[in-house]
Amino acid sequence: MKNPKYIFIVGGVMSGVGKGVAAASIAKILQSKGYEVTAIKIDPYVNIDAGTMNPTEHGEVFVLDDGMECDQDMGNYERFLNRNLSGANYMTTGSVYLSLINKERSLEFGGKCVEVVPHIPLEVINRINNAAKKEKAEIVVIEIGGTVGEYQNILFLESVRMLKIKNHNDVALTMVSYLPLQGDGGELKTKPTQYAVRTLNSAGLQPDIVIARANVSLDLKRKDKIAFNCNIAKEAVISAPDVNSIYEVPVNFEKDKLSRILLKTLNLKARKKDLREWKKLAKTVRTAKKTVKIGIVGKYFSTGNFVLADSYISVIEAVKHAIYSLKLKPEIHWLNSGDFDPKEITQLKIKENLKTLKNYDGVIIPGGFGSRGVEGKIETIKYLRQNKIPFLGLCYGMQLAVIEFARNVAGMKGAHTTEVDQKTKYPVIDILPEQRKNLAEKNYGATMRLGAYPAIIKSNTIAHKVYNNTNFQIKNKKELNTGRLPAGDFLISERHRHRFEVNPKHIKKLESKGLIFSGVSPDKRLMEILELPKNKHPFFVATQFHPEFKSRPLYPHPLFKEFIKSANKK
Repeated sequence: MKNPKYIFIVGGVMSGVGKGVAAASIAKILQSKGYEVTAIKIDPYVNIDAGTMNPTEHGEVFVLDDGMECDQDMGNYERFLNRNLSGANYMTTGSVYLSLINKERSLEFGGKCVEVVPHIPLEVINRINNAAKKEKAEIVVIEIGGTVGEYQNILFLESVRMLKIKNHNDVALTMVSYLPLQGDGGELKTKPTQYAVRTLNSAGLQPDIVIARANVSLDLKRKDKIAFNCNIAKEAVISAPDVNSIYEVPVNFEKDKLSRILLKTLNLKARKKDLREWKKLAKTVRTAKKTVKIGIVGKYFSTGNFVLADSYISVIEAVKHAIYSLKLKPEIHWLNSGDFDPKEITQLKIKENLKTLKNYDGVIIPGGFGSRGVEGKIETIKYLRQNKIPFLGLCYGMQLAVIEFARNVAGMKGAHTTEVDQKTKYPVIDILPEQRKNLAEKNYGATMRLGAYPAIIKSNTIAHKVYNNTNFQIKNKKELNTGRLPAGDFLISERHRHRFEVNPKHIKKLESKGLIFSGVSPDKRLMEILELPKNKHPFFVATQFHPEFKSRPLYPHPLFKEFIKSANKK
């Protein structure tokens, strides 16, 4: 194909309508038709990236291999397409403006007057084409954040208009809109969607397809009304009812023959038809009976329970991937770290609450920052360790596991992380000198240890068993300068997002008391994985990196899979 095809996804009526899942599903469907597909997210924020945003503001910060901190929708794109994307696939209003300003400052415009229009939309188009070229994509799916009618995304809609003028037959525009259900047993109302399309028309754009999100499936009457009032073909109105799992969405879309409509719009023909494995996954989601009960200890309850899922979405999906691969059904519960925290409730109440942990087959302590809820998580880890309940710690979860072990096994009373207590006698978790400089200069954006880093996996460990003969192993080791590895050891690659590390000064003491650091950086300076031996605990493993970022629905992360296997045995 000489030039790439473009599919833009915009939202109507309200935010959170499911544009990201729709974009990921469209990309997956077209990939199954034999095309090279990539996906791009455009966020209408002035933030340069998502790295400085609080999870309660914008949900989880997803991290790519190259260290780009981005929107959680990028995680869905990677999971659905089963491919690693790069920072070229993500842009914000802030990054676009910054790029344009830098070009102006370096005289790349040759003294011309640089204007918002057309230069901002042209910069957006240039970035889209660069991503397509880098990914060698034949079809590019681009999700524009926000809702049609908002001031923030006008310039991105202008990019669509300008691209459509030059490449009319190469551009398809899809609106994901919401149909409210009026009253119990009432009818789905199409009027908000009609207004959303009118608003899109005012930007000089007409959708080719409307994906109608609703609690229930659309009937023919509703499809007729949307088609007639929005000037599109009836078959271009796609029903998108609520489903139990996002992995059912591509299968649902194909019931309304979405791929056929998209390919027809773009003058393309299907090269193959292959959603078999995906359909098997969707069937497992619907039919699995035996349940695995997993607790996830969170700290964002003060903003409402629904925010918690967005804050840890990759962890949730990684758990589901592992459970579905074993033909099991997930039962995920949120555990408030404050319910185990001596700073918030009495010791008597903590003891009562800790006993409830025995009701779970396994418990996860995910990543995070700050002091709130920390003592509650440490108390939780202590109980899981002592009562041999499968435990998986992620990033901050590993650091808190080190603190718990130091305090209660290694006799280092008051051990802590300097992130919380800078005066602790035993700073078992501390910040590295280069990070200390960043904090002193208030240089917070994109300065953490970010993206993919290698780690040595030691033989005769749980980690070795988990990662052996997987695609996480690094085959080409020449550029890593690791020297000769001990017999049986090998290298893996995982993604990071943190500033603090296990303090090298205390590693020998911790190891002498039985803590195993089964994964370390190539220079042996940084601890990447900790575990307790099988004869001490059925599964007590924690990682400094974020394995959840690389889990895929058809290829679950081996660490999560091993954790779920252990939980299922319990």
